[in-house]
Parts: sequence; C-alpha cells; structure tokens
Amino acid sequence: MRRRLPFLLDPSADAPFPDPRLALREPDGLLAIGGDLEPQRLLNAYRAGVFPWYSQGQPLLWWSPDPRTVFGTDRVHLSARFRRQLRTSNWVLRADTAFAQVMSACAHAPRPGQDGTWITPRMLDAYTALHRLGHAHSLEVWDGQALVGGIYGVAIGQMFFGESMFSAVSGGSKAALAGLARILAGWGWPLIDAQVDSDHLRRMGAEQWPRERFLALVDRQVALDAPAQAWTARIGDLAASTLAGV
Repeated sequence: MRRRLPFLLDPSADAPFPDPRLALREPDGLLAIGGDLEPQRLLNAYRAGVFPWYSQGQPLLWWSPDPRTVFGTDRVHLSARFRRQLRTSNWVLRADTAFAQVMSACAHAPRPGQDGTWITPRMLDAYTALHRLGHAHSLEVWDGQALVGGIYGVAIGQMFFGESMFSAVSGGSKAALAGLARILAGWGWPLIDAQVDSDHLRRMGAEQWPRERFLALVDRQVALDAPAQAWTARIGDLAASTLAGV
C-alpha cells in the first residue's frame, strides 16, 4: 500500500486544519506541512489539538501525536527533597513579565539527545505576537533580579498548551511547572498539554492520553470563556515556598 504523505496546508491563514485523527503513525503525529505562523493559524492549530514543531532549515511541520502527554493540574509531582528545598526558598513566581526572555532561555537550554532547537527566530516572533494578543504566557521563577527558571505556552479558553520550560538554576523549571499547575487548578482549568513524552515529565506526573480523549477535552475547554489578556496582575507575586505542599 502506498504511504500517505502529510497534508499540504491551504495558504489562507484562517483555513481549517485537517482532522488530527488522520495524522501519520510514522513519524508519530505528523499531520501537515507548510502554511505560516500567523496568529490566526496558530490559534486554529491549538484549537484543533495541533502544534508546530520543526528545526531550522526544515519546512514548517504540524503535529498531533497519539498518545498525547499531559499533566492534570492537580497531579504535578515534586519530590520530597525538592519540596524541602522550596520551604526555605526565596524564589518568587510571576507571569508575563519576561516572555521573550523565557522563550530565548528555552531555545538555548541544552536537552539530552537534541542538537539545536525548534525555537527558531521565526517561532520567537510568532509567539511574541500571540503574547501581545494575550494568548501566549510565561510563568517565570525569580531569585531577586535573576531569572532562574520558567515555562511558556498558549492559552485558549480554559486550556493551556505548554510549549517549553527551562532551568538556569537546578529546580527552576520544576517550580515553574508546579506553580503554573497550582494557578490553573485554582482557576478550574483541568489540564496542561505537554505534547511529547519524556522521562523527566513522567517523573513529575505526566500521563499519556489517547488522542481521542485529549481532543474531546480540548474541544470542550477552548470553548469556555476566559479573557485573552496578560496574567501579570491576576497572578501577582507567588512565593515558591508555597509550592512545598504540592
């Protein structure tokens, strides 16, 4: 049987995405190729459970893997040792005060088994545009004036799609993820999309969901009302020490 190729996206930025259930099995989740990173295209992608992921020099690729890696916002796990460390920590978590800085740090963070980054200058520009529209957010971990960790992603309705996180100091990304989960759980948002599996994410409580289950929840959550705006004032300053009970 002839192997099907990925769909070629319509040049119109507001064109709908192909059904994610038609994504390839190998490579897992590859759905489409081409298009652009205009805000409307990106928002349509996330609403459909699709995300862009490609390396410098490659065409723009769009993915919807099966299974999908997710975190329940009430099920992020921190080790007992790290919780003890947090109890005496002076770190403070804030939102949307250094979005581009977080993205750039994620782009340059070393990752086992990866050479280079998918966070290209084009991606940085695209997500910064989403940030200005109130849809892309960063949660930063600060030690005084030093940025020691962070996470960024996209929010639509009451669904958060995580993109990447980093640590400049050991534990910075863990605090960012745990803080984001606590905040979203308090708002009644049930899930953080983590996209692709890794041992590190599993140790922190990530689960594998069948694509059908994930798409059903996304369809429900993105339709719920939530303003697209900066989260800085809404979150304020969150002491990392309060995460010690997570």
